[in-house]
Amino acid sequence: MIQKLSLARYADVLKLWEKVGLKPRVEGRDHPNQMKDQIESANVVLLGKLVSEKLVGVVLVSHDNRKGWINRLTVHPDYQNQGIGKELLLAAEEYLFDEEGIEVYSALIFANNLVSKQCFIGAGYKQWEEVCYFSKRMRLDS
Repeated sequence: MIQKLSLARYADVLKLWEKVGLKPRVEGRDHPNQMKDQIESANVVLLGKLVSEKLVGVVLVSHDNRKGWINRLTVHPDYQNQGIGKELLLAAEEYLFDEEGIEVYSALIFANNLVSKQCFIGAGYKQWEEVCYFSKRMRLDS
């Protein structure tokens, strides 16, 4: 079952991100204080999949009242290829639609992350080749 996670599970989230090779920005937006502010806001929820109380999957869901964002969808390597990624993705969509009324969902996926791309394509997402992503960071770790 997918459930909302509190900040009490955040150390487990960081370990899971590190386990799959994500580099948490612990001096920036992933710092526990920053994450606390995000989770306590009305526009962010952290969803997790637990198996015997062990966190095996997580997704950070956010929105700007127009579009939902699926962020850092992660499944522990020992639990991959069991449908957990798709389960988390569907739970994120349900949260955005049912609780927030958001009807457009987006994700940024690294070009070489074929597993994530296939997960999203399998869930009906379209890759927009003609869109370029731009960002500006006030600090390297932001």
